[in-house]
Amino acid sequence: MAFDKLGRFFGISNDDELDNDEEYTSQTKDENEDLPLNSVSRDNVVSIKSGLNSAKSKIVLYEPRVYSDAKDVAQNILNNKAVVINFSRMEDSSARRIVDFITGTVYALNGEIQRIGDKIFLATPPKFVTDGKISDLVDKKDNLS
Repeated sequence: MAFDKLGRFFGISNDDELDNDEEYTSQTKDENEDLPLNSVSRDNVVSIKSGLNSAKSKIVLYEPRVYSDAKDVAQNILNNKAVVINFSRMEDSSARRIVDFITGTVYALNGEIQRIGDKIFLATPPKFVTDGKISDLVDKKDNLS
């Protein structure tokens, strides 16, 4: 049957085969007329809006001031949210401790942590993919790393 359609498409089919195809199409039309138009099976129908809502991901911005804020940052990563952490308002020793804590959390989840600015880090769970590299940070030395 498929070869017949392909042959007709390229114009190399027999007239006898066309008669058989006409009988087949008239039978399928009769069978389909018995079904009402609104009896479509809803099992395969998915709402577009539900797909859009589930695809949304969140990025949380944090500017911790004390070490105890690390727990909130880690909880967001555990909830599959990416976190941008700005350490500009912290002492370097406390910021280093938070980076170590978040690095452990990210490592346990197979996520990723990377520096995206001076005292700014991006921590992502495994479902996030980051692309690109900020080359200025390679040359710059900072006390947090």
